[in-house]
Amino acid sequence: MVRPRRSALYLPATNARAIEKARTLPADVIILDLEDAVAPEAKADARAQAADAVRGGGFGGREVVIRVNGLDTPWGRDDLAAAAAAGPDAVLVPKIAGPADLAAYAAALPAETRLWAMIETCRAILRLDAIGEACAAGRCDAWIVGANDLVKEMRCRPDAARRPLLPALTQAVLAARAHGLAVLDGVWNDIPDLDGLARECRQGADLGFDGKSLIHPSHLAAANAAFAPEPDEVAWARTVAAAFDAPEAAGKGVLKVEGRMVERLHLEQARRLIAIHEAIAAHEVSGAR
Repeated sequence: MVRPRRSALYLPATNARAIEKARTLPADVIILDLEDAVAPEAKADARAQAADAVRGGGFGGREVVIRVNGLDTPWGRDDLAAAAAAGPDAVLVPKIAGPADLAAYAAALPAETRLWAMIETCRAILRLDAIGEACAAGRCDAWIVGANDLVKEMRCRPDAARRPLLPALTQAVLAARAHGLAVLDGVWNDIPDLDGLARECRQGADLGFDGKSLIHPSHLAAANAAFAPEPDEVAWARTVAAAFDAPEAAGKGVLKVEGRMVERLHLEQARRLIAIHEAIAAHEVSGAR
């Protein structure tokens, strides 16, 4: 099933008001954060509020994900137990370094709970193929690139074009595609700079990301616009699909459509783009309820 994941908004699970507002925001994914956004003394309260929010529902068509603390912390196992009982759409696990890390989290969760993984360490970037294989064999559906943590580990100095990060970002997209995973870009840190955000969203879409993780509701519009198919793209995709569906195209691998040579691989791309467009439309209807 194709699901839109253009925008994934992190919310500190201690902020009950923000969580309530999230039920009406135009986000594709809501991430209730127990990790970076929560101080140590507030971890237990955040855990309880996240579980209550999931059980309370009311998020419409939005995916609801709980980001837990790592199993190497004092809070990780309690976080996993609370998430397992609450039943979010997925549990997002931090600082994956290899396939064994995923197995440890999966073992602590019921079989029906999906996993998402943060790709935010140098070791993870160097082991993306192995991690992807573990995801494909298990129940991990999506990656989120943790660009801030990568910058810290690499000790690099990203510019506006994120040049030091481009090899890692590209490798993450390549590995995700090789293993059939969704992959989301990292957050934009400068909250009021919406022009910079829009540029980075467009760059992420051009690199092949499915969407962007976000830290503020004001960033939703830019991400939703950048990672949605353009109207002319949808129109062309429908033209290609219609051409191949015509009786006279039966058995043909290549067609001439409006003066352009189109192959079966373009048909596959067209059908996926149409499916995303329709999924976004359905999500926006369900999210408005």
